[in-house]
Amino acid sequence: MASSQLHLSLIQSNIVWEDKTTNLNHYASLLSALQGPRHVVALPEMFSTGFSMAPETLAETMDGPAIAWMRHMARTHRCILTGSLMIEENGHYYNRMLWVQPDGQIAHYDKRHLFAYAGEDQHYTAGQSRTIVQVNGWRIALMVCYDLRFPVWARNVGGEYDVLLYVANWPQQRNVAWKTLLQARAIENQCYVAGVNRVGADAKGNNYSGDSSVFGPMGDQIWQCTGTEAVHTATLDKEHLQQVRTSLPFLKDADRFLLL
Repeated sequence: MASSQLHLSLIQSNIVWEDKTTNLNHYASLLSALQGPRHVVALPEMFSTGFSMAPETLAETMDGPAIAWMRHMARTHRCILTGSLMIEENGHYYNRMLWVQPDGQIAHYDKRHLFAYAGEDQHYTAGQSRTIVQVNGWRIALMVCYDLRFPVWARNVGGEYDVLLYVANWPQQRNVAWKTLLQARAIENQCYVAGVNRVGADAKGNNYSGDSSVFGPMGDQIWQCTGTEAVHTATLDKEHLQQVRTSLPFLKDADRFLLL
């Protein structure tokens, strides 16, 4: 039976450069501090390493220790855990967003738009399809960082999802784009949009202000946090979403096209 509410927790954290053990231990402590109900807990992009272009030495397989850690955390905290990792598969490297359920089942989305400005396209293989997962009757489209700049990829054709969820390592110097585009995606797709980003600095000299955010289907800001680590649970309301789409049926007038 579908639930009228979705409890979505965002963990905005610092990430120690390419130090998997320290990062996973830190996330374990943050997860232990979570209070109240939660259906989904979201970690940033490449949460175990930072946005590194060294998958040749750092990537893991789907049976690697970071995936095992995600399974353990999801089971321990009785939640779905999501975030992206470097994954090696069939001789290719992917910036892969994992969706790990408490029962150990995993879905994934491979980042479609690789950030050529930082050389990501030279090390990773782009994904070829979108992934929409479900929990308690909610449909959630998984996206990673740079995907945010490409509205066609996120287009809510026929209202096929209820939530857009972005995980990111989005630098502070472009945070106006981050905040503006998250809000725009909510307005144009009549959906909830959540984006979880990191804070701190990486070894490449990039600073991160976080600005993790949740927006409602009218573009209203539900939550945003800048400049510090934070753990926040937002409660999304299905009845409100349906009321917005019914009273303002803009999606019915959208241009028709197929996403392959």
